[in-house]
Amino acid sequence: MKAAIYCRLSEEDRNKQAVTDDSNSIQNQKSMLMQYAMEQGWEIFGLYSDDDYAGADRRRPEFNRLLKDAEHHKFDIVLCKTQSRFTRELELVEKYIHGLFPIWGIRFVSIVDNADTANKGNKKARQINGLINEWYLEDMSENIRSVLTNRRKNGFHIGAFALYGYRKDPHQKGHLIIDEEAAGIVREVFTLFSQGYGKTAIARLLNDRGIPNPTEYKRLHGLRYQQPKQKNSTLWKYSTIADMLENEMYCGNMVQGKYGSVSYKTKQNKPRPKSEWYIVEGTHEPIIDRALWNRVQTLLSQKAKPFAVGTIGLFARKARCANCGYAMRSSKNHGKHYLKCSNRHVAKDACIGSFISVDKLEWLVIDELNRLAVEYLDKDELSQNVEFCDSLQAQKARLLSDLTLYEKKIAEYSKAIWEVYMDKAKGFLSESDYLEMSREFTKERDRLQDVVADGQKQVAEIEEKIAAGDNRRERIEQYTNLQHLTREVVETLIDYVSVGKRIPGTRDVPIEIHWNF
Repeated sequence: MKAAIYCRLSEEDRNKQAVTDDSNSIQNQKSMLMQYAMEQGWEIFGLYSDDDYAGADRRRPEFNRLLKDAEHHKFDIVLCKTQSRFTRELELVEKYIHGLFPIWGIRFVSIVDNADTANKGNKKARQINGLINEWYLEDMSENIRSVLTNRRKNGFHIGAFALYGYRKDPHQKGHLIIDEEAAGIVREVFTLFSQGYGKTAIARLLNDRGIPNPTEYKRLHGLRYQQPKQKNSTLWKYSTIADMLENEMYCGNMVQGKYGSVSYKTKQNKPRPKSEWYIVEGTHEPIIDRALWNRVQTLLSQKAKPFAVGTIGLFARKARCANCGYAMRSSKNHGKHYLKCSNRHVAKDACIGSFISVDKLEWLVIDELNRLAVEYLDKDELSQNVEFCDSLQAQKARLLSDLTLYEKKIAEYSKAIWEVYMDKAKGFLSESDYLEMSREFTKERDRLQDVVADGQKQVAEIEEKIAAGDNRRERIEQYTNLQHLTREVVETLIDYVSVGKRIPGTRDVPIEIHWNF
């Protein structure tokens, strides 16, 4: 039997000696698990170790490599210290430990909490472990959120990195002090703008002098800051200067909470409205004095040139430079709107400088849209209908498969409710433990029943569409023979448009449209 050992360092017991070292916790896990495997007579296939990753992080690299190797049955056993080291999410416990691992012929063993899928009798214990770990995640998330919110409201800095121009005070947690090396650049940016320099001109001046931009500055000073995976990511750019000039922290006010997490189960964040930001005045020494700050804010308001009053640009955030991948900026000249690469003038040879008029790009998109419409509408109606129905049938099959899984889980929760009742009746569980476990099992069962009900409605809707036939013709026809695009049409149909540099000797600009369909 081949065993794959999986270790993970939990954030709460981190004890790192250096960036390149494993933590003591990881070393202890490896030693314990290797000894256990040898005692069982198992051959060790390999070690999978995720250091500095939370148990709810699904992007753990070694965790995902382990799952891929398990799917290809490169080993027979997954061995962990505890089930929570593998995952703290009940959903992943059900998906892998109780779902896919048995299908792939993989046995799961965790030695401290005695979880072993070869022992059919302890499945309930594994599920309870999963549920407890899920509660732990949620409770910990709420506790952390409450503490962080309180610290934000009191003006303490809680970010992983200080804003460019500042550094963390080594003697007072949550306090920022000025980093004079970077602060000098911040003052220069504000001063140049107040003297009439544009944001792109300021970026070019800094790049020509070889001044590292904020992310590169952090890296050069030994901070573990992840660089963007874009070309020329070390250069100053228009957007960097624009963000700096509007950041109220430079005049001494603490501004936090601009982004909020979507869920405790994901690291994904989303922007929050300014009314929900946490702004506390006078928390740290200002880099920019109030007079210069006010002068710059006045200039910014005077220089604001919206694409059209009350509207957003037709291709805003949709047009990207084919060379560097950055979003193209809009500009206006003699009443005509253009899109140009935001890196075109920030440094010598920074980018080829993609450039196109909005009118030309609009015409190219409409032309391609009409070509696609003709291609689809000229197809044989029968084959088109079959293709359409096949697509709906696939959606229906996926939904029915999910519903079957959910209904199975509902049955398992119902069974668990009955089993904990019997354990209480036999004296194995206290009344309080029974009530708590029963309540949680019932809550999860009821939630899944709602999911099933919603899924059944979706299946019914798909069946109605299949019975009604293909309406693709109607859907496409509303976007044919267009004279002009609207922002709504662009948002609906286009993911993004990649714009290249004009072909020499011609007026042609190569574009590549990435549709949403």
